[in-house]
Amino acid sequence: MLKKVLIAITALVGAYFAVEQSAPVFQRSPGAQSGNAELIRAIDERRTAYQVQGSGTVIRVLSDDNDGSRHQRFILELESEQTLLIVHNIDLAPRIDNLDPGDTVSFYGEYEWNDRGGLIHWTHHDPGGQHIDGWIEHNGKRYK
Repeated sequence: MLKKVLIAITALVGAYFAVEQSAPVFQRSPGAQSGNAELIRAIDERRTAYQVQGSGTVIRVLSDDNDGSRHQRFILELESEQTLLIVHNIDLAPRIDNLDPGDTVSFYGEYEWNDRGGLIHWTHHDPGGQHIDGWIEHNGKRYK
């Protein structure tokens, strides 16, 4: 079920970008650099396509999603005990090395609300230059 939702979100985002190529389609949050407070607010307000920065603890490393663009997937728990699915495109950015439960990860990416807490994607550069670049930091290394 989650895989179908991710495929649908990816298809919708791709279609939206195809239509709106003349202008960036992201909404930069005014407090994107403020960490989890802005992220928690985005979760509470059920925002979508909202650029955020945050950090959390890996609670589960999932198998890669290999349908279409390949994505490394894992679940983070925030200090607020909310959870997020991180969907990191490994066709556009390097795979995160030695990722294990209990590790701390920081990120800058686009938040999409769902009934499980939401997901973060766009944690990489945009080769088309239409979206703000994102990143993930793990063990002192930035992946983008």
